[in-house]
Amino acid sequence: MSHPALLVIGGVAAGTKAAVKAKRENPHWQVTILTRDQHISYAGCGLPYYLSGVIDEERELLVRSPEDFKSNYDIDILIRHEVADILPDQKRVLAEDLATGERKEYPYDKLIIATGAYPVLPPIPNIQLANIYTLRKVTDGSFIRQLIDRGNVKQAVVIGGGLIGLEVAENLAHRGIKTVIVELADHVLAPFDPEMALKIQSHLIEQGVELRLGSKVTGFLDQGQGKVAAVETSAGNIPADLVVVSTGIRPNVELAARAGVALGSTGAIQVNAHMQTNLPDIYAVGDCAEVTHLVSNQAAWMPMGSIANKAGRVAGANAVGENRASLPGALGTAIVKVFKMAAGKTGLTEKEARSQGYNIETVLVPSLDKAHYYPGSRQLLVKLVAEKSSHRLLGGQVVGEGAIDKTVDILATAISLKARVEDLSAMDLAYAPPFSSAMGPTILTANVMLNKLTGKFRGVSPFALADRLAAGASIIDVRSPEEYILYSIPGSTSIPGERLTERLKDRPRSEEIILICKVGLRAYVASLKLKNMGFTNVSILDGGIVGYPFELQ
Repeated sequence: MSHPALLVIGGVAAGTKAAVKAKRENPHWQVTILTRDQHISYAGCGLPYYLSGVIDEERELLVRSPEDFKSNYDIDILIRHEVADILPDQKRVLAEDLATGERKEYPYDKLIIATGAYPVLPPIPNIQLANIYTLRKVTDGSFIRQLIDRGNVKQAVVIGGGLIGLEVAENLAHRGIKTVIVELADHVLAPFDPEMALKIQSHLIEQGVELRLGSKVTGFLDQGQGKVAAVETSAGNIPADLVVVSTGIRPNVELAARAGVALGSTGAIQVNAHMQTNLPDIYAVGDCAEVTHLVSNQAAWMPMGSIANKAGRVAGANAVGENRASLPGALGTAIVKVFKMAAGKTGLTEKEARSQGYNIETVLVPSLDKAHYYPGSRQLLVKLVAEKSSHRLLGGQVVGEGAIDKTVDILATAISLKARVEDLSAMDLAYAPPFSSAMGPTILTANVMLNKLTGKFRGVSPFALADRLAAGASIIDVRSPEEYILYSIPGSTSIPGERLTERLKDRPRSEEIILICKVGLRAYVASLKLKNMGFTNVSILDGGIVGYPFELQ
């Protein structure tokens, strides 16, 4: 009696997770993975750290071998086998053994497509030159690492300032390589709101990474032996012994589309919560498939290893079971380390929320990751996005030198559970000085948001400050004179909080006044004082001076 067959196309995170889960759920199924790669189940997210030597050896990136899958789970993995066609009506897959050139057929009862994504290579002249790489596979990392280890790289250019681009830049810099990031946008970390991204941007410059923002790569110069010598950009040429192209990825869906598998609005494969496609007995998971955004309830493409593993687990269970497992959606939660700082996000950004028609409020709140008096406490900057009418949390972002993952995870949990700002404020979170302040960054930020939502104060974005100053607003710094002398925001006037009543007693009560201090608390207290004096047009700079992303004087 033959066993039913599950065939998985793709052998990295989602594909191997699906195969193992299927075998655990129903050991009677015959499970086979076909992959064109020579490596399977590898830690792609660790590749930037392999370049610097933080991860010392290539084998540390290889989670399991084909032999491990066979001996531990009785799963057959055929590496270097490229699937040419899926024949849904016949329930067969046609593949080529890349080692021998032999064409083979594989029948299936259930099929899981986990073909992942591929890096975008812009159509730039001379992009085929040697020493120009993407960083998607273990072989990519090995080629770059060998080049660096040979001492042949003095200057490198990273094209693209997204999450992977920044990780690559950091790790190249750790090897003593002069590193330049070329980014077409006007700031790095495009998935983040600008005031958060600019904090990371300033830190990159402090660490010696050169930024060429708003610059377009137009070509590459050959040093005469078929190797890259320089990157041509709209802002001039940049010498380079190594170029890493990190301009994004696209879902690998051509195989699925040829078979009649429906694609969604994002260009990735359309699936339901059970990871089923439009075709019977065919599932899709990982970077080739869509998910549902838990906030907007719209289709989204989120090529993240965390989501790929969860989706693979669901598909594996359902393929050999009764389609009871589900993945309701995801938030696009992401985090990146950049030298001594980190940046994390979850849910909708301010830009995304506004573009989707939400009527929102935002706050920008500095805080510390531990009690202020505990050694080693570090600054965080938290941004929260909430819907005005319902107070529902829509998104959050965190940057800083402290332990930001805890704050991001708390926000992701709250948003996943459709919490309101009041719910976040009331959470009973762990507190001891080595771990948090008594209120904690999330609770503190929620309380500031509640004050704003209930009309206790009005905020002004750092990006609107210059316009308000030009329109005649008075920007008053309520810190001490000693603090003001050390650093201040251009255009501001120093009036310590305790002298506001005396200094402003004769000013028109309708005058627009924007109050600033280091983190916002003293400005808030000062705003209450001015309201009691009858001033009607008083606001506070969101985030204070700590959250101000531009140059101080």
